[in-house]
Amino acid sequence: MGRELFIEIGTEEIPAEFLPKTLKDMDELIRREFTASRIPFEGVRTFATPRRLVVHVKDVAEKQEEQIIEKLGPAKRVSFDEKGNPTKAALGFAKGQGLDIGELETIVTDKGEYICARKIIAGEEVNSILPVIIPKFILSIPFQKSMRWSNLEIRFARPIHWLVALFGSEVVPFRIENIKSGNESYGHRFMSPASFPVTGFEDYIAKSKERFLVVDQEERKKLIIAEVRKTAESVSGKALIEEALLDEVNYLVEFPSAVCGSFDASYLELPRDVLTTTMMSHQKYFPVLDKADKLMPYFITVNNTVAKDPAVVARGNEKVIRARLADAKFFFNEDRKVPLDEHFEKLHKVVFHSQLGTSYEKVMRFRQLAAYIAGKIAPSLAPKVDRAALLSKADLETQMVYEFPELQGIMGREYALVQGEDPEVAKAVYEHYLPTSAGGELPGTDIGAIVSLADKIDTITGFFGIGQIPTGTADPYALRRQALGVINIILDKGYKVSLSDLLDRSISILGDRLRKPAQDVKKDVIEFFRARFENQLISQGHPYDVVDAALSTGIEDFGRSLRKITAMEAFKSHPDFEPLAIAFKRVANILKTFPGGAVDPERFASDAESTLYKAYLEIRDRAVGLTEKEDYEGALVEMARLRKPVDAFFEAVLVMDPDEKVRLNRLSLLWEISGMIYRIADFSKIVTEK
Repeated sequence: MGRELFIEIGTEEIPAEFLPKTLKDMDELIRREFTASRIPFEGVRTFATPRRLVVHVKDVAEKQEEQIIEKLGPAKRVSFDEKGNPTKAALGFAKGQGLDIGELETIVTDKGEYICARKIIAGEEVNSILPVIIPKFILSIPFQKSMRWSNLEIRFARPIHWLVALFGSEVVPFRIENIKSGNESYGHRFMSPASFPVTGFEDYIAKSKERFLVVDQEERKKLIIAEVRKTAESVSGKALIEEALLDEVNYLVEFPSAVCGSFDASYLELPRDVLTTTMMSHQKYFPVLDKADKLMPYFITVNNTVAKDPAVVARGNEKVIRARLADAKFFFNEDRKVPLDEHFEKLHKVVFHSQLGTSYEKVMRFRQLAAYIAGKIAPSLAPKVDRAALLSKADLETQMVYEFPELQGIMGREYALVQGEDPEVAKAVYEHYLPTSAGGELPGTDIGAIVSLADKIDTITGFFGIGQIPTGTADPYALRRQALGVINIILDKGYKVSLSDLLDRSISILGDRLRKPAQDVKKDVIEFFRARFENQLISQGHPYDVVDAALSTGIEDFGRSLRKITAMEAFKSHPDFEPLAIAFKRVANILKTFPGGAVDPERFASDAESTLYKAYLEIRDRAVGLTEKEDYEGALVEMARLRKPVDAFFEAVLVMDPDEKVRLNRLSLLWEISGMIYRIADFSKIVTEK
């Protein structure tokens, strides 16, 4: 049994949004360092509060594992003469490896027998390696933003104040700039700021709790939930606890303590989203609901200290929320005095992008595209789609959205309802922004979905058209998220729309706004969608080779592509799948440079050709018919009947016959078969054992 490793990095307050990812990064980094250094260990746990990052590694070995290095030398036949004496080749190899000739070994490889030098490198004591590993680990933790401080050269999320590093109960000695490791930690900044010594992880956890620190984020989260619920019950309500706010608050405090505050009930006349956004997004408060799930005039704030007088804390927060809600009420009342059509006209003065025009021009563009999509999907909804598209961005010029940008779409819906718009149009104004995050809520109505598709496609095509393409590290216009939004809306709604046609229409509408040739823009955007679709499918568990095979035939229709993939997965259990895939891969490889041609049965020179062609003709119409009906699994079962005649064909004939006419005819036969199969997938992409 090994020793534990305990590391604590004490810092200034790290932003809450950094910490969930940092926990994962620390886990991966320490595992990688230990594995690379050949240090066995049992498990890793990571913890974070605003002021400390903690790593606990269980059962770390006290010594590195031995390393065996094998170096392959010359072949045995050239290493020893007929009498078994070593040749110059063997002697030179042994000398180069620092070994005697007798220490060399002979091993058998796929290419024959070779001599080999095998060295065993003994493992070092781990306590002598940790002073190198730990600083490297700490300074390699990535953050979305890092900083330097004082006159130091190192960078970190926030200034580091102390470092604790214990291997067992022994301090691991190292220094990062002017910060020296030790065994001294610090308590809660306000309620117990003094330092305290620790002898190990369990000792640290116990002493931390005595000093108002809840280091374990999962334990802290449970405490917050319990505190918030208990506080809400004190006013006969229940807390509205959303996971995103809970996570953020969890990383804002080291010792949670809840206090209930109230506001004037007259503010409940404001739209619910205005109230919850003000409380949750701006103030990090938890709203309180009654038994009917309606908002009550209360909120709960979670503090980082235990309040001496909760009433004083409540009054301070009430003063802040009162001002916020008063502003919101003023904006709401003022905005309603102006029709959304007038707010829309103000978009003439709002620049969407210097090369793509104003927001007004953008709306007019995707309004045309939305009309086109509606004509393809739901012509009867065209008038409502047009109205929703026209009003979709109008709320950007309202005072409420200017003050609370996260309410865009929400306020458009509310103002549309207030001014008497069709409720479906009002809902679509909100829904056209969806999804707002990966895996987020999708539009529920066709009107909202159509306007959302039009807006997103115009954005993606426009930015690609001016060369603003996402890179590996930057996507300032969230084009990846918008592409996934397009894909998931189409899949969710089951729309049968051509991506190619949508892009052609969008490119045509953009016109002279493009700075690149239209065909290049279309090609780049299709490849962009393909990459997004492929990544999503693989992340959902679909085999990467099946995904690649299906998408290689095109992504004209996302739903059709998904059905192909599902059918291919099901067909994988068919006994003919593997041999069929191998045969079709062979066909694809032979046809790589063949442009195609017509089959002439009169030129068949063997029974195998005639038999294959006859089998192909027998199943072609059925297979193609099933493919057109999107019964891909049925089509694949039909195609599987070609397995034996294809195998027999390859065994009996030489495709690349010296006679050009015979050769071209055989290639044309394979080309026709390949074309039928390619309607479903490119089998050359399937991974097989051979």
